[in-house]
Amino acid sequence: MAVYTHLGAEDLAALIAHYDVGALVSAKGIAEGVSNSNWLIETERARFILTMYERRIELADLPFFLGLLDHLSAADCPVPRTIHDSDGQAWRTVDGKAVALIEFLPGVSVDRPTPAQARAVGGALARLHLASADYPGTRENDLRPSDWRALFDRCGENLARIDTALPALVDRHMPELLAEWPADLPATVIHADLFPDNVLMMGDRVGGLIDFYFACRDFAAYDLAVTHAAWCFGPDGRGFRADIGAALVSGYEAVRPLSADERAALPLLARGAAMRFISTRAFDWIDTPEDALVTRKDPMDFARRLEFYAEAGDRAFASRG
Repeated sequence: MAVYTHLGAEDLAALIAHYDVGALVSAKGIAEGVSNSNWLIETERARFILTMYERRIELADLPFFLGLLDHLSAADCPVPRTIHDSDGQAWRTVDGKAVALIEFLPGVSVDRPTPAQARAVGGALARLHLASADYPGTRENDLRPSDWRALFDRCGENLARIDTALPALVDRHMPELLAEWPADLPATVIHADLFPDNVLMMGDRVGGLIDFYFACRDFAAYDLAVTHAAWCFGPDGRGFRADIGAALVSGYEAVRPLSADERAALPLLARGAAMRFISTRAFDWIDTPEDALVTRKDPMDFARRLEFYAEAGDRAFASRG
């Protein structure tokens, strides 16, 4: 989430008037993230999230993303539903950009999860995978190994400006990821970006899974590896927490057991998950306008995760207790 586009109070009030949610009371820009402009909207009746789609999101993909929210919500997953306007549309356009109003879910994102919270997140992710299996929408993952390579190529010499060690790290790991990436693991519609700030916790219970704008059809185990990389380290990519990793995987398998092939692939998938976020963070670091109301994220946080997974191998996914 972020704010790239300014919308004044009159613009926002006119937009909200197209929805049966009551008059606009307040709106506050949300600075986190790097892909869209977002506002916390409060009306006479409730709170909502307003999203304007700015970067890395194709207009043609919006029916997939917004329909997925409604599909998962109807399946009792803790996912916000899309608020449709007075014409029954899930999104509108403002100055040529698409906007959508989404249900606001209560809860807090945790900075240092407990094993009980990690177990709950694993279970919620597995339920999402099961519920999304029959979603009729189709969107292939546009951030697979060849796409990471292309993003690095677009960064060019600027990679070394982020960190002098980054070009060598990419050159050391990308060839194996490209050559060894699996082709036939079980697939479903995945979240693909389930960081702690995309999970709203109510104590040890998952109150909401949000920000589905990287969702796509890909390997379920890859989504678990992405979540493992996002949840099991300190914010700078140091301090691996084996107890969180074990709880996350056990919570997942309590709902959807992994196959032998999926479990064997987890170390490679985790390295790939780390490389995926190195590539997009590096590109965004270089490409984000300096005056955008957005916090750029350091790709080296995931470079450290990548090095850990490469050294630890299967040990990163060993069970405890």
